Amino acid sequence: MRHDFPPALAGQRIGLLGGSFDPAHGGHVRITREALRRFGLDQVWWLVSPGNPLKARGPAPLDRRIAMAHQIMQHPRVRITGLEAVLGTRYTAETLAALGAVYPGVRFVWLMGADNLAQFHLWQEWEEIIGSVPIGVLARPGDRISARLSKAARTYRQNRIPARQSQALGGAAAPAWCFVNLPMSDASSSRIREAGRWG
Repeated sequence: MRHDFPPALAGQRIGLLGGSFDPAHGGHVRITREALRRFGLDQVWWLVSPGNPLKARGPAPLDRRIAMAHQIMQHPRVRITGLEAVLGTRYTAETLAALGAVYPGVRFVWLMGADNLAQFHLWQEWEEIIGSVPIGVLARPGDRISARLSKAARTYRQNRIPARQSQALGGAAAPAWCFVNLPMSDASSSRIREAGRWG
């Protein structure tokens, strides 16, 4: 295993939280801690992306975003990574396929906010993603109704695990997804940038 790949053992349940983290903030921390608890995960890895294909404007430099993420997220079971830059992947489906090859037997769970579920059908090869790993959806204020009515939620409604059984998500066979409501902060990276508080 290369030194820039976090260690993981076959059978471990690892949540993947991808994003630009431009910048990382308390909402990311809250989602991560709740995901560890609610989905029965051994670890969560932040995948700080080189750039989001759905956003027209590029983010701050990757090393700066990773450094900020390390400052705000300090937990023994959370790893801050730039794995997509190391793997040379741009889209989530590519990243998941590459991680599956590097970590045979590890049970990955893709984590997202409810706002991402609402637009999930716009992602490159979104059906391949939901067919390859379970997905944990964490509701944020204002995003619940649009997420539940989204194309992905409607298409895969038979594969939804009830929130009361959320601990089973990490061991579930894909396609599987679970939607949990959380009393969460409405902090967002875009609001932080607009307020000039980045860094």
